[in-house]
Amino acid sequence: MTHNIYIYIAIMGGITYAIRVLPLTLIRRQIKNRFLKSFLYYVPYVTLAVMTFPAIMEATQSPVAGVAALLAGMLAAWLGAGLFPVSVLCCAVVFILELFLV
Repeated sequence: MTHNIYIYIAIMGGITYAIRVLPLTLIRRQIKNRFLKSFLYYVPYVTLAVMTFPAIMEATQSPVAGVAALLAGMLAAWLGAGLFPVSVLCCAVVFILELFLV
């Protein structure tokens, strides 16, 4: 049984198009529901977190280094550090811990 890749690409394109167009055609007025507005506000952050957190643990040679970098980054961000200093700190934590753990 042969598979036609063009059919798969067409289906994928159609679904991607539908996801973008359906909200524009079905919702014509401003959303006033506070719960729905709050939900839609946090969807990008949740999606990013779901993709990022497992990668943090699996990207390092030692999961301990990944967890330590995650905790260090969270603490630095909590204390008001910007994106660049947090990323440098996390990379440094992973580098140092992997020197000694592996």
